[in-house]
Amino acid sequence: MLDVRTAAFTAAILLASVFRPDPASAELLKARLAQNLGPISGVVIVAREQGFFERRGLDISVSNFTSGKQCLDTVVGGGADIATTAEAPVTAAAMAGQSIAFLARMEYSDLKTIVASKAGVKSKADLKGKKIAFTAGTGSEVYTLALLASAGLKKEDVTLVNLRPQEMLPALVAGSIDAFDTWEPHIANAKKTLGPDVAQIDTKGIYSETFNIVVMRDYLEKNGPLVEKFLAAMLDAEAWMKSNPEEAITVVSKAVGIKREELAPIWTDYVYQVTLDDKQIDILKAHAAWRLASGNHPPGATMPDFLKVLEPGPLKKLDPTRVTYSGQRGG
Repeated sequence: MLDVRTAAFTAAILLASVFRPDPASAELLKARLAQNLGPISGVVIVAREQGFFERRGLDISVSNFTSGKQCLDTVVGGGADIATTAEAPVTAAAMAGQSIAFLARMEYSDLKTIVASKAGVKSKADLKGKKIAFTAGTGSEVYTLALLASAGLKKEDVTLVNLRPQEMLPALVAGSIDAFDTWEPHIANAKKTLGPDVAQIDTKGIYSETFNIVVMRDYLEKNGPLVEKFLAAMLDAEAWMKSNPEEAITVVSKAVGIKREELAPIWTDYVYQVTLDDKQIDILKAHAAWRLASGNHPPGATMPDFLKVLEPGPLKKLDPTRVTYSGQRGG
């Protein structure tokens, strides 16, 4: 009996030591996170919901938004400290000369194309002459143009219709479009709603939208230790998600308000990894090139030097293997 109680006590001590904040950070550091409330923010959602921020000595208050642009605009305006955001707001901010620091990508996922079965589209080349919905100014537009180019088509070969993602499915049902280009969960929603009346064509690898962590440079300079703890908690969360995928789906679905049975089938479409790599540089350059070609940029803007926008130091300090892009500055 004594052995059992001794073992229980020892286990309790060990458990307490695991969950006790680092003595050096017993007073939690406070920061404000502007978060897009969707599965694309899964890593930071898990970091908060599973207590990884607190264990790293952080008190993170969260403001939820419906787009990464709103998140980054809030940080630029001083209403939050850390933003979750896609590459589109990043390229806009960089071209506008905003002093941002891109700390890490935490997720990417391929954009996809859904077609009405009655449209007879079996491949991307069959899109010629069709009405295709996209969302202007987002990765959806960059993807659409890349998709057409990969099929040997020009914009003039199709009719492009600018819609918000939530407007695309009703438009397809009404017959006002033949196809739409967007991200999850809108693709899965269309399949679930329309079943055999829609199909997804193979466009894998044409363009991925990324979701990332960005702060202002002056904030980083004043709060380096806090930023490192934030990224460390994200690494903790990523590891937990990979070890506990079923629990992770439950946590994220509950947080974002999507039914678990709807998120589970598309969970692996979200590639969660905290990193800075050449893929990220390529996507930022592709998006910026679209801005320059389309005129969707501030007056006089040129291609940004993204090697100066990315800030590898904090992540490299935690895990050098996470920072692999070419031409990087020293941390």
